[in-house]
Amino acid sequence: MPKILIVDDELNIRELVKKYAVFENFESDTATNGIEAIEMCKHNEYDLVIMDIMMPEKDGITMTEDLRAN
Repeated sequence: MPKILIVDDELNIRELVKKYAVFENFESDTATNGIEAIEMCKHNEYDLVIMDIMMPEKDGITMTEDLRAN
């Protein structure tokens, strides 16, 4: 089963995307910011990461740069 990570600082958006993911038979995890998401990516393998660009602590663009660097 494909696994995705949903990263957004707004709870309603995370829950909505997760509902669609479950409906389409994806396994999914959620994170509230870029720092949390990077830690999750270190310990899990994801087929897809869906993220917000504007988040506190670490935005989506910086998070993507960090993931690509590692």
